Amino acid sequence: MLTTAQVLAENNFGDTRTGGLAGPMGLFLIVLLATATVLLIRNMNARLRRLPDRFPQQTGPAEPGRTDATVADPTDGTAAQKSPTNAPNGSQQRRNG
Repeated sequence: MLTTAQVLAENNFGDTRTGGLAGPMGLFLIVLLATATVLLIRNMNARLRRLPDRFPQQTGPAEPGRTDATVADPTDGTAAQKSPTNAPNGSQQRRNG
């Protein structure tokens, strides 16, 4: 009975003269990928030729409550409140120890 190590160690790539399969399989894959690439390029070129030279300007319907050019003030005009001056900051805090 074959163990897993013996099955994985077996050479199935044909580096000997009998049953060599790596060369023809590699050639087949290269030709298949090249053919797929050529067909893809032809298809995309045909799609690009069907596109118009220029697209019309896409302007949507104007919504009555929408203002694109203005930006609302996030603070609603209120000034920022300052913190009290007697509050300790990081360098003024005491360490109990």
